[in-house]
Amino acid sequence: MSKALDGHRARKRFGQNFLQDEMIIDAIVTAIAPQPGDPIVEIGPGLAALTRPVADRAGHLHVVELDRDLAARLENAPEFAGKLTVHRADALKYDFAALSAELGKPLRVFGNLPYNISTPLIFHLLSHLNCISDMHFMLQKEVVERMAAEPGSKAFGRLTVMIQQACKVIPVIEVPPEAFNPAPKVDSAVVRLEPYSESPWPVIDRAMLNHVCHTAFHQRRKTMRNNMKELMSAEELEELGIDPTVRPETLHVADIVKMANYLSERGS
Repeated sequence: MSKALDGHRARKRFGQNFLQDEMIIDAIVTAIAPQPGDPIVEIGPGLAALTRPVADRAGHLHVVELDRDLAARLENAPEFAGKLTVHRADALKYDFAALSAELGKPLRVFGNLPYNISTPLIFHLLSHLNCISDMHFMLQKEVVERMAAEPGSKAFGRLTVMIQQACKVIPVIEVPPEAFNPAPKVDSAVVRLEPYSESPWPVIDRAMLNHVCHTAFHQRRKTMRNNMKELMSAEELEELGIDPTVRPETLHVADIVKMANYLSERGS
């Protein structure tokens, strides 16, 4: 594919890197496994590398595209006539719950997400989990590693807890920079997220969980006693079975959820 990308120049402000490796595309579509009639939504279809095979298998596809030029290309492409509904919108603000209600089913969401908005976009989707059945995303490899991290690893942190509390995390495939045009400066990976019908670690208030995560991991080299002192005492941590002298990355998702629920019940 040329630098002009079939007539469209990649826009840095949208974080555009277009997937072009056919083997990688086939592997991603196989992982998504679209079925006829599935209520599938693609975020940022770009030049339709994934859109084409998914729409062919599902029969119809909804896409959310912010770039007006790309949206127009999709709307006017004869190959997508009757197969595509284009939502010209910012995915960070898009109401996925309203679309799910309109279609009468939980959504299947996928996309090659721009690196500059991937984390806030996933947090936005976490607020719509009751209307999503699964998600497949191409992300920076480092982000996928953080999502799937185990306690005790340097990658374990706020994103780990917020994702794992709500979803089963399944890394799917690693993707090298040369699979894109223009090639990004980082490795990528695809992850599958399956929202729990009932989380192993139910949380009372996700906003409180986010606040506790931010507080606990803000200064990773400090102990939980120091990091959490504005929210709870060392004695309260011990009452919850948490050693105040440990660093946050040594804890489990269950420990962070326990703190969040304690503070919610305490009325903090």
